[in-house]
Amino acid sequence: MIQEIATLRKLPPLHGLRAFEAAARHLHFTRAAEELHLTPTAISHQVRQLEEILGVELFRRYPRPVKLSPAGEKLFPVLRDSLDRIAAALGQLSDDEDGPLRLSVTMAFASRWLMPRLPHLRDETGLMIEIEADDLVADLHASGIDMAIRYAERSGADAEWHRLFPDRILPVCAPGLLSGQDKLSPDEILALPLLHYRWRSGAANAPSWERWQAHAGADRGRPHITQTFSEEVHALDAAVAGQGAVLASELLVSDQLNAGTLVPLSDIALPGPTYWAVFLASHPAKERLQILLEWFRKQALPLQATDQSAT
Repeated sequence: MIQEIATLRKLPPLHGLRAFEAAARHLHFTRAAEELHLTPTAISHQVRQLEEILGVELFRRYPRPVKLSPAGEKLFPVLRDSLDRIAAALGQLSDDEDGPLRLSVTMAFASRWLMPRLPHLRDETGLMIEIEADDLVADLHASGIDMAIRYAERSGADAEWHRLFPDRILPVCAPGLLSGQDKLSPDEILALPLLHYRWRSGAANAPSWERWQAHAGADRGRPHITQTFSEEVHALDAAVAGQGAVLASELLVSDQLNAGTLVPLSDIALPGPTYWAVFLASHPAKERLQILLEWFRKQALPLQATDQSAT
């Protein structure tokens, strides 16, 4: 009987399984190596060794980028979920109920929306929160992040995704640029100094003045950008300082709109992506994450009626 159990539980080396899982999750051997503190050559060697043991190819390596083979697609979700359950079980052995939750948010969300509300979050939930502000994709499987707030067109399948806030993209500026006017026509808006920032690089539906111009039906030539910023929050700061108009997330500038330091230039808006709360279903602190999730849901900003036909 002991021999039968040992035979049934015979597994490939754990280091090979971990190397494959990380490489499959990132679809990138170098990023997997960085996560596991190894070299890309070591990751490649361990994956090759695992393939030899299993007698199957787990990746299609050429042409690049690497992709999972049919066998790799079958193994990856099982292995990923198993490692998550092991991590959750280990976490339950030493989970500190009073320890802080690590919340990953974008830099603009942290600066413009979360920071003013952070004292209320602590007072109303009793939770201690560590803020990790980063515009990169949050890896919940390897980074130690407990929950991430990100925007996306639709939910993903690699964790629990909970819808938080819808959004829209408005043209806004400091009130001084309006010269006493209430709202401007699309052509008048496009004649202002225009601020731009790199948003979701490579996305076909990223908000831009060209997209807004087409949606508004403006007749002017191609919009002239006065200043470009790498970070969204810097473009918003420049707009508050009166340096020009910017296409801004209504959620992120809601406090400035309420305070009057920014004003909407038009009711014509581009539909924005949805903000989601994301965490692992197997997380050992699930009860505290649910408290945090419910607090965020109560903060939802109701959108004003607008033309949402743009895609």
